[in-house]
Amino acid sequence: MKNAVLALLVCALPSIAAAQLTAVRAGRLVDPDSGTVLTDQVVVVAGGKIQAVGKGLAIPAGAKVIDLSDKTVLPGFIDCHTHLADGKGLENGDPFNVLKKTASQVVLESVPNARATLHSGFTTVRDVGTYRALNDVALRDAIAEGDIIGPRMYVAGAYITITGGAGAMTGQAPDIRLPWDLHYGEANSPWEVRQKVRLLAHDGVDHIKVLSTGAVLTHGSSPKATEFTPEELQAAVEEARNFGLRVEAHAHNPEGIKNAIRAGVASVEHATLIDDEGIALAKKNGTYLDMDIYDEECIQEAGRKGTIPVDFLEHDRQLGEKQRENFRKAVQAGVKMAFGTDLGVCPYGTSPKQFAFMVKYGMTPMQAIQAATSNAADLLGHSDVIGSIKPGKSADMVAVSGDPLKDIKLLEDVEFVMKEGKVYKERGIVACPQ
Repeated sequence: MKNAVLALLVCALPSIAAAQLTAVRAGRLVDPDSGTVLTDQVVVVAGGKIQAVGKGLAIPAGAKVIDLSDKTVLPGFIDCHTHLADGKGLENGDPFNVLKKTASQVVLESVPNARATLHSGFTTVRDVGTYRALNDVALRDAIAEGDIIGPRMYVAGAYITITGGAGAMTGQAPDIRLPWDLHYGEANSPWEVRQKVRLLAHDGVDHIKVLSTGAVLTHGSSPKATEFTPEELQAAVEEARNFGLRVEAHAHNPEGIKNAIRAGVASVEHATLIDDEGIALAKKNGTYLDMDIYDEECIQEAGRKGTIPVDFLEHDRQLGEKQRENFRKAVQAGVKMAFGTDLGVCPYGTSPKQFAFMVKYGMTPMQAIQAATSNAADLLGHSDVIGSIKPGKSADMVAVSGDPLKDIKLLEDVEFVMKEGKVYKERGIVACPQ
Protein backbone atom coordinates (compact mmCIF):
# COMPACT_ATOMS: atom_id res chain seq x y z
CA MET A 1 0.00 0.00 0.00
CA LYS A 2 2.84 2.36 0.91
CA ASN A 3 4.57 1.78 -2.46
CA ALA A 4 1.31 2.40 -4.31
CA VAL A 5 0.84 5.75 -2.55
CA LEU A 6 4.44 6.73 -3.32
CA ALA A 7 3.92 5.81 -6.95
CA LEU A 8 0.85 8.07 -7.16
CA LEU A 9 2.87 10.91 -5.66
CA VAL A 10 5.68 10.35 -8.16
CA CYS A 11 3.20 10.43 -11.02
CA ALA A 12 1.79 13.71 -9.76
CA LEU A 13 5.12 15.54 -9.36
CA PRO A 14 5.28 18.98 -11.02
CA SER A 15 7.62 19.15 -13.99
CA ILE A 16 8.98 21.12 -16.90
CA ALA A 17 7.86 20.71 -20.49
CA ALA A 18 9.25 17.75 -22.39
CA ALA A 19 8.04 15.03 -24.71
CA GLN A 20 8.61 11.28 -25.03
CA LEU A 21 10.72 11.01 -21.92
CA THR A 22 11.13 8.39 -19.22
CA ALA A 23 12.10 9.22 -15.66
CA VAL A 24 13.45 6.45 -13.44
CA ARG A 25 13.23 7.07 -9.72
CA ALA A 26 16.08 5.15 -8.02
CA GLY A 27 16.10 4.64 -4.28
CA ARG A 28 19.76 3.57 -4.41
CA LEU A 29 21.95 3.99 -7.47
CA VAL A 30 25.33 2.27 -7.78
CA ASP A 31 28.03 4.42 -9.39
CA PRO A 32 30.88 2.04 -10.28
CA ASP A 33 33.05 4.89 -11.58
CA SER A 34 33.40 6.28 -8.06
CA GLY A 35 32.64 3.07 -6.17
CA THR A 36 29.80 4.74 -4.29
CA VAL A 37 26.05 4.39 -3.86
CA LEU A 38 23.85 7.44 -4.38
CA THR A 39 20.38 7.76 -2.88
CA ASP A 40 17.06 9.20 -4.07
CA GLN A 41 18.21 9.74 -7.63
CA VAL A 42 16.17 10.57 -10.72
CA VAL A 43 17.45 9.33 -14.10
CA VAL A 44 15.93 11.05 -17.14
CA VAL A 45 16.00 9.02 -20.36
CA ALA A 46 15.22 10.09 -23.93
CA GLY A 47 16.10 8.62 -27.31
CA GLY A 48 17.66 5.58 -25.69
CA LYS A 49 20.22 7.68 -23.83
CA ILE A 50 20.56 9.11 -20.36
CA GLN A 51 19.85 12.83 -20.39
CA ALA A 52 20.31 13.70 -16.73
CA VAL A 53 20.98 12.09 -13.35
CA GLY A 54 20.62 13.72 -9.98
CA LYS A 55 18.92 14.11 -6.64
CA GLY A 56 15.78 16.21 -6.65
CA LEU A 57 15.61 16.56 -10.43
CA ALA A 58 12.28 17.84 -11.71
CA ILE A 59 10.50 15.17 -13.71
CA PRO A 60 9.65 16.51 -17.18
CA ALA A 61 5.99 16.98 -18.06
CA GLY A 62 4.48 14.01 -19.86
CA ALA A 63 7.34 11.68 -18.91
CA LYS A 64 6.63 8.07 -18.09
CA VAL A 65 7.81 7.53 -14.53
CA ILE A 66 9.23 4.18 -13.45
CA ASP A 67 9.28 3.93 -9.68
CA LEU A 68 12.34 2.04 -8.42
CA SER A 69 12.46 4.03 -5.19
CA ASP A 70 12.56 0.82 -3.14
CA LYS A 71 15.21 -0.82 -5.36
CA THR A 72 18.94 -0.72 -5.96
CA VAL A 73 19.61 0.43 -9.53
CA LEU A 74 22.83 -0.51 -11.31
CA PRO A 75 24.25 -0.07 -14.81
CA GLY A 76 23.38 -2.89 -17.18
CA PHE A 77 25.90 -5.69 -16.67
CA ILE A 78 28.57 -6.65 -19.22
CA ASP A 79 29.82 -10.22 -19.72
CA CYS A 80 33.17 -10.10 -21.52
CA HIS A 81 33.36 -13.80 -22.37
CA THR A 82 30.26 -15.36 -23.91
CA HIS A 83 29.35 -17.74 -26.73
CA LEU A 84 25.77 -16.79 -27.50
CA ALA A 85 25.90 -17.89 -31.14
CA ASP A 86 26.75 -21.55 -30.50
CA GLY A 87 23.17 -22.75 -30.45
CA LYS A 88 22.56 -25.02 -27.49
CA GLY A 89 26.14 -24.59 -26.32
CA LEU A 90 27.42 -27.51 -24.28
CA GLU A 91 23.91 -28.63 -23.46
CA ASN A 92 24.65 -31.85 -25.33
CA GLY A 93 28.21 -32.05 -24.07
CA ASP A 94 30.31 -32.12 -27.23
CA PRO A 95 31.26 -29.60 -29.95
CA PHE A 96 30.76 -32.44 -32.46
CA ASN A 97 27.04 -31.81 -32.14
CA VAL A 98 27.46 -28.74 -34.34
CA LEU A 99 28.26 -31.11 -37.21
CA LYS A 100 24.74 -32.50 -37.01
CA LYS A 101 23.18 -29.11 -37.78
CA THR A 102 23.24 -26.50 -40.49
CA ALA A 103 24.62 -23.05 -39.75
CA SER A 104 21.07 -21.69 -40.02
CA GLN A 105 19.82 -24.12 -37.39
CA VAL A 106 22.63 -23.21 -35.02
CA VAL A 107 22.02 -19.48 -35.27
CA LEU A 108 18.25 -19.91 -34.86
CA GLU A 109 18.87 -22.02 -31.77
CA SER A 110 20.91 -19.09 -30.48
CA VAL A 111 17.94 -16.69 -30.39
CA PRO A 112 16.75 -17.91 -26.95
CA ASN A 113 20.34 -17.60 -25.66
CA ALA A 114 20.31 -13.89 -26.40
CA ARG A 115 16.94 -13.36 -24.75
CA ALA A 116 17.88 -15.28 -21.59
CA THR A 117 21.14 -13.35 -21.29
CA LEU A 118 19.39 -9.98 -21.51
CA HIS A 119 16.69 -10.99 -19.04
CA SER A 120 19.40 -12.02 -16.54
CA GLY A 121 20.60 -8.40 -16.47
CA PHE A 122 23.38 -8.44 -19.05
CA THR A 123 22.68 -5.67 -21.53
CA THR A 124 26.07 -6.04 -23.28
CA VAL A 125 28.30 -8.99 -24.09
CA ARG A 126 31.65 -9.51 -25.75
CA ASP A 127 31.07 -12.72 -27.69
CA VAL A 128 34.46 -14.33 -28.13
CA GLY A 129 34.08 -16.81 -30.95
CA THR A 130 31.86 -19.46 -32.46
CA TYR A 131 32.53 -22.71 -34.30
CA ARG A 132 30.25 -21.65 -37.17
CA ALA A 133 32.12 -18.56 -38.36
CA LEU A 134 30.15 -15.30 -38.58
CA ASN A 135 26.99 -16.69 -36.92
CA ASP A 136 27.72 -14.19 -34.15
CA VAL A 137 27.82 -11.34 -36.68
CA ALA A 138 24.36 -12.34 -37.88
CA LEU A 139 23.04 -12.57 -34.32
CA ARG A 140 24.56 -9.20 -33.39
CA ASP A 141 23.01 -7.52 -36.40
CA ALA A 142 19.57 -9.06 -35.86
CA ILE A 143 19.56 -7.72 -32.29
CA ALA A 144 20.75 -4.29 -33.40
CA GLU A 145 17.98 -4.16 -36.03
CA GLY A 146 15.38 -5.08 -33.41
CA ASP A 147 14.48 -8.34 -35.15
CA ILE A 148 15.17 -10.34 -32.01
CA ILE A 149 15.66 -9.57 -28.32
CA GLY A 150 19.12 -9.70 -26.81
CA PRO A 151 22.04 -7.77 -25.37
CA ARG A 152 24.27 -5.43 -27.35
CA MET A 153 26.87 -7.74 -28.85
CA TYR A 154 30.51 -7.10 -29.71
CA VAL A 155 31.64 -10.13 -31.71
CA ALA A 156 34.82 -11.92 -32.83
CA GLY A 157 33.43 -13.68 -35.90
CA ALA A 158 35.61 -16.78 -35.48
CA TYR A 159 38.52 -18.18 -33.50
CA ILE A 160 42.01 -17.55 -34.80
CA THR A 161 43.77 -20.81 -33.94
CA ILE A 162 46.48 -23.15 -35.13
CA THR A 163 45.38 -26.16 -37.18
CA GLY A 164 44.18 -28.77 -34.71
CA GLY A 165 44.35 -26.17 -31.97
CA ALA A 166 42.11 -25.02 -29.15
CA GLY A 167 39.69 -23.18 -31.43
CA ALA A 168 39.57 -25.77 -34.20
CA MET A 169 36.92 -28.40 -34.85
CA THR A 170 38.98 -31.47 -33.97
CA GLY A 171 38.65 -35.20 -33.47
CA GLN A 172 37.12 -36.15 -36.82
CA ALA A 173 38.80 -38.67 -39.15
CA PRO A 174 41.70 -37.27 -41.24
CA ASP A 175 39.81 -37.68 -44.52
CA ILE A 176 36.79 -35.64 -43.39
CA ARG A 177 36.71 -32.23 -45.05
CA LEU A 178 35.06 -29.52 -42.99
CA PRO A 179 32.97 -26.71 -44.51
CA TRP A 180 34.64 -23.30 -44.74
CA ASP A 181 32.94 -21.88 -41.67
CA LEU A 182 34.35 -24.60 -39.39
CA HIS A 183 38.00 -23.82 -40.21
CA TYR A 184 37.68 -20.15 -41.15
CA GLY A 185 40.23 -18.90 -38.60
CA GLU A 186 43.00 -21.49 -38.84
CA ALA A 187 46.44 -19.92 -39.23
CA ASN A 188 49.96 -21.31 -38.93
CA SER A 189 52.39 -18.42 -39.34
CA PRO A 190 52.51 -14.71 -38.57
CA TRP A 191 51.46 -13.88 -42.14
CA GLU A 192 48.56 -16.30 -42.05
CA VAL A 193 47.46 -14.74 -38.76
CA ARG A 194 47.57 -11.30 -40.37
CA GLN A 195 45.50 -12.59 -43.30
CA LYS A 196 42.82 -13.92 -40.95
CA VAL A 197 42.68 -10.64 -39.03
CA ARG A 198 42.26 -8.77 -42.32
CA LEU A 199 39.52 -11.14 -43.42
CA LEU A 200 37.64 -10.80 -40.13
CA ALA A 201 37.96 -7.02 -40.20
CA HIS A 202 36.49 -7.04 -43.69
CA ASP A 203 33.61 -9.20 -42.47
CA GLY A 204 32.71 -6.66 -39.80
CA VAL A 205 33.90 -8.03 -36.46
CA ASP A 206 34.36 -5.87 -33.37
CA HIS A 207 37.47 -7.51 -31.89
CA ILE A 208 39.84 -10.42 -32.47
CA LYS A 209 40.08 -13.68 -30.51
CA VAL A 210 43.30 -15.71 -30.59
CA LEU A 211 44.07 -18.95 -28.79
CA SER A 212 47.50 -18.96 -27.22
CA THR A 213 47.28 -22.37 -25.55
CA GLY A 214 45.34 -25.59 -25.76
CA ALA A 215 41.86 -25.89 -24.31
CA VAL A 216 39.80 -27.90 -21.85
CA LEU A 217 36.76 -28.38 -24.10
CA THR A 218 38.53 -29.39 -27.34
CA HIS A 219 39.29 -32.95 -28.47
CA GLY A 220 42.99 -33.73 -28.85
CA SER A 221 43.98 -30.56 -27.02
CA SER A 222 45.69 -29.87 -23.71
CA PRO A 223 45.32 -26.68 -21.66
CA LYS A 224 48.96 -27.12 -20.66
CA ALA A 225 50.18 -26.92 -24.27
CA THR A 226 51.48 -23.67 -25.77
CA GLU A 227 50.10 -23.17 -29.29
CA PHE A 228 50.64 -19.82 -31.03
CA THR A 229 54.20 -18.51 -30.96
CA PRO A 230 55.07 -15.05 -29.63
CA GLU A 231 55.61 -13.89 -33.21
CA GLU A 232 52.14 -15.07 -34.27
CA LEU A 233 50.52 -13.35 -31.28
CA GLN A 234 52.39 -10.13 -32.00
CA ALA A 235 51.24 -10.28 -35.62
CA ALA A 236 47.63 -10.57 -34.46
CA VAL A 237 47.88 -7.58 -32.16
CA GLU A 238 49.72 -5.42 -34.69
CA GLU A 239 47.35 -6.24 -37.55
CA ALA A 240 44.26 -5.80 -35.38
CA ARG A 241 45.55 -2.40 -34.30
CA ASN A 242 45.74 -1.39 -37.96
CA PHE A 243 41.96 -1.85 -38.11
CA GLY A 244 41.23 -0.27 -34.74
CA LEU A 245 40.50 -3.63 -33.14
CA ARG A 246 41.55 -5.07 -29.79
CA VAL A 247 42.68 -8.65 -29.19
CA GLU A 248 41.78 -11.07 -26.42
CA ALA A 249 43.77 -14.27 -25.94
CA HIS A 250 42.52 -17.59 -24.63
CA ALA A 251 45.36 -18.92 -22.46
CA HIS A 252 45.59 -21.51 -19.69
CA ASN A 253 49.27 -22.28 -19.14
CA PRO A 254 51.80 -19.81 -17.69
CA GLU A 255 53.95 -19.42 -20.80
CA GLY A 256 51.01 -18.93 -23.15
CA ILE A 257 49.60 -16.32 -20.78
CA LYS A 258 52.88 -14.39 -20.65
CA ASN A 259 53.37 -14.64 -24.42
CA ALA A 260 49.96 -13.04 -24.91
CA ILE A 261 50.59 -10.27 -22.39
CA ARG A 262 53.97 -9.43 -23.93
CA ALA A 263 52.34 -9.33 -27.37
CA GLY A 264 50.02 -6.58 -26.15
CA VAL A 265 46.59 -8.23 -25.93
CA ALA A 266 43.84 -6.30 -24.18
CA SER A 267 42.86 -9.26 -22.02
CA VAL A 268 43.80 -12.82 -21.19
CA GLU A 269 40.81 -15.17 -21.07
CA HIS A 270 40.74 -17.89 -18.37
CA ALA A 271 44.33 -17.22 -17.18
CA THR A 272 43.95 -20.50 -15.31
CA LEU A 273 47.54 -21.33 -14.38
CA ILE A 274 48.94 -17.79 -14.30
CA ASP A 275 52.08 -17.62 -12.19
CA ASP A 276 53.54 -14.81 -10.09
CA GLU A 277 55.57 -13.51 -13.04
CA GLY A 278 52.44 -13.45 -15.19
CA ILE A 279 50.48 -11.59 -12.53
CA ALA A 280 53.25 -8.99 -12.22
CA LEU A 281 53.46 -8.68 -16.00
CA ALA A 282 49.70 -8.20 -16.34
CA LYS A 283 49.74 -5.48 -13.70
CA LYS A 284 52.73 -3.72 -15.29
CA ASN A 285 51.20 -3.78 -18.78
CA GLY A 286 47.66 -2.91 -17.70
CA THR A 287 46.35 -6.16 -19.18
CA TYR A 288 42.93 -7.29 -18.04
CA LEU A 289 42.38 -10.81 -16.74
CA ASP A 290 38.99 -12.27 -17.60
CA MET A 291 38.71 -15.34 -15.40
CA ASP A 292 35.63 -17.57 -15.63
CA ILE A 293 35.74 -18.97 -12.11
CA TYR A 294 32.11 -20.11 -11.91
CA ASP A 295 31.83 -22.42 -14.91
CA GLU A 296 33.82 -25.14 -13.16
CA GLU A 297 30.56 -25.88 -11.34
CA CYS A 298 28.84 -26.64 -14.63
CA ILE A 299 31.69 -28.76 -16.02
CA GLN A 300 31.75 -30.91 -12.91
CA GLU A 301 27.96 -31.22 -12.85
CA ALA A 302 28.03 -32.36 -16.48
CA GLY A 303 30.65 -34.91 -15.45
CA ARG A 304 28.42 -36.27 -12.69
CA LYS A 305 25.56 -36.57 -15.18
CA GLY A 306 27.78 -38.18 -17.82
CA THR A 307 26.89 -35.53 -20.39
CA ILE A 308 30.41 -34.33 -21.17
CA PRO A 309 33.20 -36.23 -22.96
CA VAL A 310 35.61 -38.05 -20.67
CA ASP A 311 38.67 -36.39 -22.27
CA PHE A 312 37.27 -32.95 -21.41
CA LEU A 313 36.97 -33.95 -17.76
CA GLU A 314 40.55 -35.22 -17.85
CA HIS A 315 41.73 -31.87 -19.26
CA ASP A 316 39.84 -30.09 -16.49
CA ARG A 317 41.18 -32.19 -13.64
CA GLN A 318 42.44 -29.98 -10.78
CA LEU A 319 42.33 -26.83 -12.92
CA GLY A 320 39.22 -25.31 -11.34
CA GLU A 321 40.56 -24.75 -7.85
CA LYS A 322 43.95 -23.61 -9.17
CA GLN A 323 42.22 -20.98 -11.31
CA ARG A 324 40.22 -19.73 -8.33
CA GLU A 325 43.28 -19.43 -6.12
CA ASN A 326 45.13 -17.59 -8.90
CA PHE A 327 42.10 -15.30 -9.23
CA ARG A 328 42.49 -14.45 -5.54
CA LYS A 329 46.20 -13.74 -6.00
CA ALA A 330 45.55 -11.49 -9.00
CA VAL A 331 42.89 -9.51 -7.12
CA GLN A 332 45.22 -9.06 -4.15
CA ALA A 333 47.98 -7.88 -6.51
CA GLY A 334 45.72 -5.20 -7.99
CA VAL A 335 45.58 -6.57 -11.54
CA LYS A 336 42.79 -5.20 -13.73
CA MET A 337 39.89 -7.66 -13.66
CA ALA A 338 36.87 -7.95 -15.94
CA PHE A 339 33.75 -10.10 -15.68
CA GLY A 340 33.63 -13.08 -18.05
CA THR A 341 31.83 -16.39 -17.63
CA ASP A 342 32.45 -18.48 -20.77
CA LEU A 343 28.67 -18.50 -21.07
CA GLY A 344 27.53 -21.51 -23.04
CA VAL A 345 29.49 -23.84 -20.79
CA CYS A 346 26.84 -23.02 -18.19
CA PRO A 347 23.19 -22.54 -19.19
CA TYR A 348 22.33 -19.22 -20.79
CA GLY A 349 20.92 -16.79 -18.26
CA THR A 350 23.19 -17.92 -15.42
CA SER A 351 25.97 -15.34 -15.76
CA PRO A 352 24.96 -13.57 -12.50
CA LYS A 353 25.97 -16.64 -10.48
CA GLN A 354 29.62 -15.68 -10.97
CA PHE A 355 29.30 -12.54 -8.84
CA ALA A 356 29.15 -14.57 -5.62
CA PHE A 357 32.20 -16.62 -6.63
CA MET A 358 34.20 -13.47 -7.34
CA VAL A 359 33.40 -12.24 -3.84
CA LYS A 360 34.14 -15.65 -2.31
CA TYR A 361 37.58 -15.61 -3.92
CA GLY A 362 38.72 -12.18 -2.85
CA MET A 363 36.72 -9.31 -4.36
CA THR A 364 34.54 -6.91 -2.47
CA PRO A 365 30.96 -6.74 -3.76
CA MET A 366 31.72 -3.35 -5.31
CA GLN A 367 34.79 -4.73 -7.09
CA ALA A 368 32.71 -7.57 -8.53
CA ILE A 369 30.11 -5.06 -9.76
CA GLN A 370 32.84 -2.86 -11.24
CA ALA A 371 34.27 -5.88 -13.06
CA ALA A 372 30.92 -6.26 -14.85
CA THR A 373 30.34 -2.54 -15.46
CA SER A 374 33.02 0.15 -15.56
CA ASN A 375 35.98 -2.24 -15.89
CA ALA A 376 34.26 -4.26 -18.61
CA ALA A 377 33.36 -1.11 -20.53
CA ASP A 378 37.00 0.03 -20.34
CA LEU A 379 38.24 -3.35 -21.60
CA LEU A 380 35.86 -3.18 -24.57
CA GLY A 381 36.88 0.41 -25.32
CA HIS A 382 33.31 1.66 -24.96
CA SER A 383 33.29 3.55 -21.66
CA ASP A 384 31.66 6.43 -23.50
CA VAL A 385 28.59 4.25 -24.19
CA ILE A 386 28.22 1.72 -21.37
CA GLY A 387 29.47 0.87 -17.89
CA SER A 388 27.81 3.51 -15.72
CA ILE A 389 24.65 5.57 -15.44
CA LYS A 390 25.83 8.95 -16.66
CA PRO A 391 24.46 11.63 -19.05
CA GLY A 392 25.19 10.83 -22.68
CA LYS A 393 25.54 7.08 -22.17
CA SER A 394 23.16 4.38 -23.30
CA ALA A 395 20.18 3.98 -20.97
CA ASP A 396 21.11 0.49 -19.77
CA MET A 397 19.92 -0.21 -16.23
CA VAL A 398 18.99 -3.11 -13.97
CA ALA A 399 17.41 -3.17 -10.54
CA VAL A 400 17.15 -5.56 -7.61
CA SER A 401 15.43 -5.53 -4.24
CA GLY A 402 17.73 -5.15 -1.25
CA ASP A 403 21.38 -4.17 -1.06
CA PRO A 404 23.76 -6.25 -3.24
CA LEU A 405 26.74 -4.68 -1.48
CA LYS A 406 25.63 -6.62 1.60
CA ASP A 407 24.39 -9.71 -0.24
CA ILE A 408 25.92 -10.07 -3.70
CA LYS A 409 23.65 -13.03 -4.50
CA LEU A 410 20.77 -10.58 -4.91
CA LEU A 411 22.19 -9.90 -8.39
CA GLU A 412 21.08 -13.41 -9.36
CA ASP A 413 17.47 -12.20 -9.24
CA VAL A 414 17.29 -9.08 -11.38
CA GLU A 415 13.75 -7.67 -11.34
CA PHE A 416 14.10 -4.88 -13.90
CA VAL A 417 16.08 -4.62 -17.12
CA MET A 418 16.28 -1.59 -19.41
CA LYS A 419 18.44 -1.49 -22.52
CA GLU A 420 18.75 1.66 -24.63
CA GLY A 421 15.76 3.15 -22.85
CA LYS A 422 13.44 0.20 -23.57
CA VAL A 423 12.20 -1.96 -20.70
CA TYR A 424 12.64 -5.69 -21.33
CA LYS A 425 11.82 -6.97 -17.87
CA GLU A 426 9.84 -5.52 -14.99
CA ARG A 427 8.52 -7.51 -12.08
CA GLY A 428 6.38 -5.68 -9.54
CA ILE A 429 7.46 -2.29 -10.87
CA VAL A 430 5.02 0.62 -11.00
CA ALA A 431 5.13 2.58 -14.25
CA CYS A 432 3.07 5.74 -14.62
CA PRO A 433 1.68 6.33 -18.14
CA GLN A 434 2.65 9.41 -20.11
